[in-house]
Amino acid sequence: MAVAACALLCAAYTTGDARADELSLKGKKIGVSIVGTDHYWDLMAFKGITEEIQKLGGEAIALDAGRKDQQQIAHLQTLLAQKPDAVVEVLGNIEVLNPWLQKIKEAGIPLFTVDTVTPHALNNTTSNNYNIGAEIALQMVADMGGKGNVLVFNGFYSVPVCKIRYDQLKYVLTSFPEVKIIEPELRDVIPNTVQKAYSDVTDMLTKMPEKDSVKAVWACWDVPQIGASQAAEAAGRTEVRTYGIDGSPEVIKMVMDPKSTAAAVAAQQPYEIGRTAVQNVAKHLAGQVVPPFTMVPAVLINKENAAEKGKPFLDAAEAAGVK
Repeated sequence: MAVAACALLCAAYTTGDARADELSLKGKKIGVSIVGTDHYWDLMAFKGITEEIQKLGGEAIALDAGRKDQQQIAHLQTLLAQKPDAVVEVLGNIEVLNPWLQKIKEAGIPLFTVDTVTPHALNNTTSNNYNIGAEIALQMVADMGGKGNVLVFNGFYSVPVCKIRYDQLKYVLTSFPEVKIIEPELRDVIPNTVQKAYSDVTDMLTKMPEKDSVKAVWACWDVPQIGASQAAEAAGRTEVRTYGIDGSPEVIKMVMDPKSTAAAVAAQQPYEIGRTAVQNVAKHLAGQVVPPFTMVPAVLINKENAAEKGKPFLDAAEAAGVK
């Protein structure tokens, strides 16, 4: 189980879990709606949710929307009709989802979210994306020496966590006026994320061929970082450094490789986030008060600390059967 491998990461930080062994979802049905499970983070969060429901004796009504907004809406309608004891919703386009999340609340079904900020949820379990956004931006600025041009992927601003991370990037850059975002910003996509990032960065490096004309590439998640790194290396532009957030095993390995242009990634604990969300559900159903948000710590992995900090995350991925 992935949680065993990440226990060392979580032990120093996780709070409010002292009574976890006493929690139960026996006889409870918990609806789970996730936007998709094709990305490492999503898959691990989904596993954390469904496995913790099972561990606590509950039944999961687990629905994967396959990255289709309308499919996720249909799933929320299904859950509304089935009236589970609670719903856990994971990621998605908040502008599309909010009316249906409101309907769940109005139906009297306790709503819990993962990485979805909405006034309709009792609790949102997530990483501290304010801290993550600032931390990865500061790492990038430091590596750039406080000046230079940055390519930014900004295709998912309607996803709350991406909005927070992007806004934190812009806030950090207000203190570093010599760091400029190249306009127009790039648009990451799903699917074919790596291929599109590779193509877009290749095109921009071709248009800006002078050494150091591009210093960095930033994305609010780390799949575009893979394509961006591959593009910089293929173009022989090893001065270009890439930055992302999530901590997919492939990206952590790239950061660990001294020859890779992947400079840093903020690695989250998605399995632990999912598991914690379910514990919050169980606490609420047992009559306990849960806070409006629960934050699970992330770890900044860079070239200097990658050998030490990256290994526990790779161990967790291997334990979950993800290479």
